[in-house]
Amino acid sequence: MKYSYTEFNGRPFPTLDSLFPPPQVLNLILAYGEEALDAMDASDDEQVQDYIDQLIEAGLMERDEKSGKLKLTPKMVRGMGQRALMEIFQSLRSGSREGHLAVETGRSDERTDGTRPWQFGDKLSDLDLAATMRNAMARLRGEAASEAGTDVTPGNASGTTSSGGFRGGPSGGGGGGDGIAPPLRISPADFEVYNTEGQADMAICLLLDMSGSMMRYGRFHNAKRVALGLAELIQSRFPNDTLDIVGFYSLAQRLRLTDLPTVMPKPVSMYDPRVRLRVPLEQAQREGTRLPMHFTNLQMGLRMARQLLSKRGAANRQIFIVTDGQPTAHIEPGPAGEMLYLLYPPDPRTAEITLTEALRCHQAGLRIATFALIEDYWGMDWVGFVNRLNRLTRGAAFYGTSDELGSIIIESYLSGRKRKSHVG
Repeated sequence: MKYSYTEFNGRPFPTLDSLFPPPQVLNLILAYGEEALDAMDASDDEQVQDYIDQLIEAGLMERDEKSGKLKLTPKMVRGMGQRALMEIFQSLRSGSREGHLAVETGRSDERTDGTRPWQFGDKLSDLDLAATMRNAMARLRGEAASEAGTDVTPGNASGTTSSGGFRGGPSGGGGGGDGIAPPLRISPADFEVYNTEGQADMAICLLLDMSGSMMRYGRFHNAKRVALGLAELIQSRFPNDTLDIVGFYSLAQRLRLTDLPTVMPKPVSMYDPRVRLRVPLEQAQREGTRLPMHFTNLQMGLRMARQLLSKRGAANRQIFIVTDGQPTAHIEPGPAGEMLYLLYPPDPRTAEITLTEALRCHQAGLRIATFALIEDYWGMDWVGFVNRLNRLTRGAAFYGTSDELGSIIIESYLSGRKRKSHVG
């Protein structure tokens, strides 16, 4: 191994913590996505370029092999999630930062007092051998008494009867005076396992509204920050839980966690006061750039969430919806396939079809929690749709501003809160 020596310049050796971007840079990336990375890369400032080189060497940024553009690495995204989670936890109320424990005893690695009969799926490593053998001996005594036509009273510890004893092995064969000799015939009905702390595993699908209005008031910036924090919380503290993220706009798409920091709402491309568009769904998915993508297709988002969660085996499956308005797009069957409808002002038909999809989710055992962002007090009429959704699915509805979104969602995830709440 070769070493090279240079004159010490007096600056401390850069560590990963010192190289990690400050909050201002992280907020810039979350607020402007790829535009922020492009602006950093195009800067003529030598210090900025040196800083980018250091981030690349630290494994926090990298360049795309095809385009050469800057992009974030999984290490960088994980660090952003940790920062976001720490900020959110600072605003949580005391007592809301623990795990979501089940009400009843369940299956986990933490033993509690007492035992219970074994059930299919319980781990044999939790078997209470002494209690299991007692159960087996009691059962064998009962079977022997039944064969002999005699009764065994609960207080008869020796197992003797009025007829002089059980049939079985000889009394000197190690079975004692009751005639039960080893080996014992143990049945699954005899198994007794230790009680363990009930840990409720959960599969979550987070639906993020990516319509054009989410760009206002920093809504999408805060929504991404919460999604990153929630992902970090699940990865670090609840590895049995799963998180899927779906963005919905005129269409819907599954979002990878590594791409989340640079994803942005769809820009408004049509300003007509009245819009009535219909296009084949396949064409819309193929030629999306030629269509206005800033509408709100919650129905398609719910359908994708239902399909994703159907593949999860968690005991609890839940959909979190973050939105700032009622649906303005939906899908209907047509003679040649499904058709995409873009309708503004919001049409009652869109609301009914979206609620129908929400009901399908409810019937599939998925709990729905809606987080309504209500900075636009002049447009609060859309909250009526959230109330209908909440009543239909027996879910939960939370009303607040995007600044409060982090504490609301994290607390709801940890506590399993099911009541409607007005925040602020």
